[in-house]
Amino acid sequence: MTPRVLAVIPARGGSKGVPAKNLAPVGGVPLVVRAVRECLAARYVSDVHVSTDDPAISRAAREAGAEVVRRPAELSGDLASSEAAVLHALDTYEQRHGTAPDVVLLVQCTSPFLLASDVDGVAKAVVDGDADSALTAAPFHGFVWRRGEDTDEGAHGVNHDRRTRPRRQDRPEDLVETGAAYAMDVAGFRAHKHRFFGRTELVRTDPARVLEIDDLHELERARLLAPHFDAHRPGALPSRADVDAVVLDFDGTQTDDRVHIDAEGRELVSVHRGDGLGIAALRRSGLALLILSTEQNPVVAARARKLRVPVLHGVDRKDLALKQWCEEQGIAPERVLYAGNDANDLACFGLVGWPVAVANAHDAVKGAARAVTTVPGGSGAIREVAGWLLGGDLGTRSAPGDPAARDARTDQLPPVTTESTRTPHTHQH
Repeated sequence: MTPRVLAVIPARGGSKGVPAKNLAPVGGVPLVVRAVRECLAARYVSDVHVSTDDPAISRAAREAGAEVVRRPAELSGDLASSEAAVLHALDTYEQRHGTAPDVVLLVQCTSPFLLASDVDGVAKAVVDGDADSALTAAPFHGFVWRRGEDTDEGAHGVNHDRRTRPRRQDRPEDLVETGAAYAMDVAGFRAHKHRFFGRTELVRTDPARVLEIDDLHELERARLLAPHFDAHRPGALPSRADVDAVVLDFDGTQTDDRVHIDAEGRELVSVHRGDGLGIAALRRSGLALLILSTEQNPVVAARARKLRVPVLHGVDRKDLALKQWCEEQGIAPERVLYAGNDANDLACFGLVGWPVAVANAHDAVKGAARAVTTVPGGSGAIREVAGWLLGGDLGTRSAPGDPAARDARTDQLPPVTTESTRTPHTHQH
């Protein structure tokens, strides 16, 4: 009979180092959802439970496909152990299913770059009978020092003799606990009430992915690393099936964020021919399109008219304008891809299902994005996004006579004095 493997993800609502930490997005995905996603993808895992005291975490976990275990108050304080949460989840599982799992996993959502293969690795070690308990660990080659209180020599070496400096290849290999995933035989775990007992197996993982988020600096580092680590995983980039609308910022996203000013004070910006081709293909595909900008310069409206795309510009609160537009169009925000580059796009990122940053976006914007283009704004970033959704050939050849498809050069657009889309009155302050 196939062993039943229960993955338990502890996710309290309170956090002193990072407020609402377990819901903090990394790569555009809340930490708890990232952990659920990898556990569900693991071949050895039969059930995924999130143990939480927080309603918002409960909703996110259920939407991601996990069952929720409501954690009692006595197990939700700062001093409550992860083992206590896992034992409570085991009790809940047995009450719900009338049977006990064979193996239980403790999976920490504060390790954002956990992979399904890591989860499978620790589960397999116990399922196959090679170990009673197992954990993810990464090779470590550093010299560890400790400040000494009882010695006149000051600091002393922990894993080495400070008087010798052996080469890396001449030293025994050390492995550091990653904190990401643990597996335990259920009977042994109930008996010992601790994650390590019996024969403990180390499951090697990629040291580059080792990161535990306990403070805001580690969260920011994770957000900067996410585009690199997430780029090649299935579903990391949106497809046409994921999106009903594409909303585009203008300056810095469709341009290189520079403005050219002539002697008369007239402003010109540069746009990329590939973006015009991409936008034309997106329009032909049936996607709803919108250009949304805080910029009042009529150049935005001029570009939108050429592309035949609706525009809202001169908008103070882009998030309110976006929300109203979605309501008017009958489009669910989670089905919207929004591409931007700077801080005034962050509120919109929080509304949509697919926040996308261009490659030269501000670090905070790239950190909040679910995907990041490989090219900068004004250099074909929107063409790249269109390729994600429609394929490299944009789904079809450009239709003859399409003004956007005829955009066969890098245009310089001067400002115009004709129509400019009016900002809805609900967005004025």
